[in-house]
Amino acid sequence: MTGLEEFLSGTIRLSAPLILAALGEIVSQRSGVINISIEGMMLGGAFAGFAAGAVTGSAGAGLLAAAAAGALLGCVFAFLCVVRNADQIVAGMGINIAMIGLTGALFRAIFGMESLATAPRLEDYPIPVLSGLPVVGKVFFDQSVLVYACGALALGIWLFLRSPQGLGLRACGVRPEAADAAGVRVGLTRFAAVVFGGTMAGIAGAYLTLAQTSSFAENMTSGRGFIALAVVIFGRWHPIGAVLAALIFGGANEAQFWFQARGSQAMIAGVQVHIPYQALLALPYVVTLAVLTVFAGSYRGPRALGKPYVRSR
Repeated sequence: MTGLEEFLSGTIRLSAPLILAALGEIVSQRSGVINISIEGMMLGGAFAGFAAGAVTGSAGAGLLAAAAAGALLGCVFAFLCVVRNADQIVAGMGINIAMIGLTGALFRAIFGMESLATAPRLEDYPIPVLSGLPVVGKVFFDQSVLVYACGALALGIWLFLRSPQGLGLRACGVRPEAADAAGVRVGLTRFAAVVFGGTMAGIAGAYLTLAQTSSFAENMTSGRGFIALAVVIFGRWHPIGAVLAALIFGGANEAQFWFQARGSQAMIAGVQVHIPYQALLALPYVVTLAVLTVFAGSYRGPRALGKPYVRSR
């Protein structure tokens, strides 16, 4: 592949986990629940996917285990915040912190302190004919099945949000009392939306261990869950917008790898300047902060976002 093809292909690969997590978070936030624990859910999915894959030798089993782990954590968060009306930010941070410790402890207990265990990879699946097209073939049509799923999922969620059921879910995030009066079961809708978001976060985590690498490292999500939250805001709570926003963040992430591989030198005002690799590693997070600084105040989410709903008797 040419340098351009490598950069674009890498951008898509690095964007995939952000897209999967952000699409699940869109459904959750559209229902009125902000789930900042997707960082911990991604980490739980990454570990569950790796552990199941390493033990069974099947990447498919790892993917199912990751989805189940994400769904389970989604149930925990939904119980705390939808059923018990706990503070959504506090509960989310609690799950994030708990999963950092739990996954690290389980990894050391099961695989040892200096484990060399690996999990089977989800191999790339080149689409016949299309993968042979110049430039776009290798970029778009020679990817993991989870990358292809991103596009289908974004389209599916876009269509769902325009269906009668989707309108009911959106009403729960804007005026839950009106949705309740119209016969929508607000609590059940929010619970299901959070579990779906958790499932997608778990699958996003599995992408890290089963598609990008074949190994697990403690805290390997490295803030990707929080970047996914920024993707939701930048994408204006729209599935297609989230895909485009994730590609920008994925491009920033790929750029730091690209610069490191080609030498971190830059010409500034005719002077060759060495760029520390730590500055390159910070590039995706700098982009995240810049996006939140510029757009967070101007973009408004669902009106009832983050507000528990207690049905009046």
